Amino acid sequence: MSEVIATYLVHDASGNLQKKAEGIALGLTVGSWTDLPKLDQEQLLKHKGRVVAVEQFKDDPKVNQYLGKSVTKGLIQIAYPSANFSSDIPAILTTVFGKLSLDGEVKLLDLEFSNDLKAVFPGPKFGLQGIREKVSVFDRPLVMSIFKGVIGRNITYLKEQLREQALGGVDIIKDDEILFENDQTPFEARIIEGKKVLDEVFNETGLRSLYAVNLTGRTFELKEKARKAVQLGADLLLFNVFAYGLDVLQSLAEDPEIAIPFMAHPAVSGAITPSEFYGISNQLLLGKLLRYAGSDLVLFPSPYGSVALDRKETLSIAYELTKDDVSFKTSFPVPSAGIHPGLVPVLMRDFGSNSVINAGGGVHGHPDGAIGGGKAFRAAVDAVLSGRKLTEYAQHNSELQKAIEIWGYKEV
Repeated sequence: MSEVIATYLVHDASGNLQKKAEGIALGLTVGSWTDLPKLDQEQLLKHKGRVVAVEQFKDDPKVNQYLGKSVTKGLIQIAYPSANFSSDIPAILTTVFGKLSLDGEVKLLDLEFSNDLKAVFPGPKFGLQGIREKVSVFDRPLVMSIFKGVIGRNITYLKEQLREQALGGVDIIKDDEILFENDQTPFEARIIEGKKVLDEVFNETGLRSLYAVNLTGRTFELKEKARKAVQLGADLLLFNVFAYGLDVLQSLAEDPEIAIPFMAHPAVSGAITPSEFYGISNQLLLGKLLRYAGSDLVLFPSPYGSVALDRKETLSIAYELTKDDVSFKTSFPVPSAGIHPGLVPVLMRDFGSNSVINAGGGVHGHPDGAIGGGKAFRAAVDAVLSGRKLTEYAQHNSELQKAIEIWGYKEV
C-alpha cells in the first residue's frame, strides 16, 4: 500500500494515548468516521488514516513538573494514504504534522515512505562515492575547512585564504554560510577566481581540493544562478536549505542542468529540532529528508563543540545519511563546530571513514596558519589509520604537535 507512516513522541494530558492516536488518524485525514453513512465510509476508506501502533512509557515525574501538568508519554504511529497528498515534501509534512504541530506536546520523530513514494524523490545526485571520485580519495575521511573573516574583504583576500587552505591538503573548502552576494566577492567571481587558484595548487602539488560556493538570493532566481555556476566550473554548491525549504533543495537537485553536488547547511534548523516535546527530530530533518531531497553532503553540529548535539542524535543523523537504501545513494555526514585535530580519533570512532571532518578555527587558528592547520588534520587522520596514538605520531610531525599543544587531544 502506498503510504507514509509517521512516528510521534506524545506527552498527552488526557491519559488515553489510544484515543489520542485515533483522533490524529481521523483528524488529519477524513475528519470523522463512525457518524458517516456506510456508502461514504466505503468511498473514503482509501483516504482514512490508520493507527499502526501505540506504546505507552512509564510516568515521568520530572516531565510532569517541567510541564506543570500530569501527562502520559508514549509513541504513536499513524499511516497516511498517499492518495491524500501530492508527492512532495511540503504536502507530506502538512498532512502528517501541519495542524498537529500546534496541538500540544507532540514531536515528529520519523517518517517511513513506501517504496513507490520514495521513487519520486531524487536523492543525492553524486552521493558519498561520487564526491570521493571527484577528489580521488577512497580510503579515509575527507577533510574540509571553512573560510573565516572574509566578509568585507576583497577577492584578493579570499583567493589568498583559499590557496592556503588548499596547500594544507584539505579536500573541500566551503564558503561561510553568511557570505552572500556582495560587491567585494561576487558569486561568479568567487567561482572563476577560486577555480584558478585550485588549479594552480593542483599543478604545483598534485592535491585536488573542491570549493563549495554559497548559493544565495531570491528563491526564483536560484535555478538560473546555479546553472550559471555549473557553466563557470563550480565544484559544489553550499545551500542554506532551511532558510528556503526542503522542496527548493529538491527542485535544484533534480534539475539535470545543475550537475554538481549540493552541500546542505543546518542554519535555521535549530528553530525546529531542539525541544524534547515539540518540532521535528534531527534524525528526520537533517538525516532522512535531506538525503531524500538530494543533498550529497550534510553539515550538522558535532557532539564535541560549543554548539553541540547529543552524541546519540548525531549518530542517528549519520545513520540515516549512510544506511543502505536501494532507492538512494548515500550522503556524506559532516559533523561540525568545535572540531580540532585532537578530536580526530573520536570523530573516526563515532563516524568512521565515510564522513567529512570539518573545521574552521581548528584550521585557521593553527600557529602555522591554514596551511599548518590543514596538515595537522591530515596527520591526525594518518595517525588513526595507522593505529598510532596522536602523541606518538606528533613526535615526527610538527604541525600536529603544535595543534595538540593548543587544543589538547582525545585518544580512543
